[in-house]
Amino acid sequence: MTISKILIVDDSPTEALFMSDLLGKQGFKVSVAGNSDQAFARLESERFDLILMDVVMPGQNGYQATRAIKRDDRFKDIPVIMCTSKGLDTDRIWGMRQGAADYIVKPVDGAELLGKIAALAH
Repeated sequence: MTISKILIVDDSPTEALFMSDLLGKQGFKVSVAGNSDQAFARLESERFDLILMDVVMPGQNGYQATRAIKRDDRFKDIPVIMCTSKGLDTDRIWGMRQGAADYIVKPVDGAELLGKIAALAH
């Protein structure tokens, strides 16, 4: 699987900018959505190869958004990596149960993120 277009769903402009900058420098095409409503609008209009999903956001949280994405036949094949400050084992397990392919605890380590993206691409 080739990963070239990534959708970052995060309500923190700082986190979104950090990940956008990191991924852009690696040659990925990146779009940012500040909440799940914006994410679904982007998914309706563009095709993405990967979604990086925050959990704690206004409105629908990242667990709910991931579950909705995985239940939608149009988007269910897009892998989701949860990128969140929620670092308990129960949080990680719950994220994976919603359909996430992987889980990263913030602050995001750039090398760890790139490693997880590379692992999904193989």
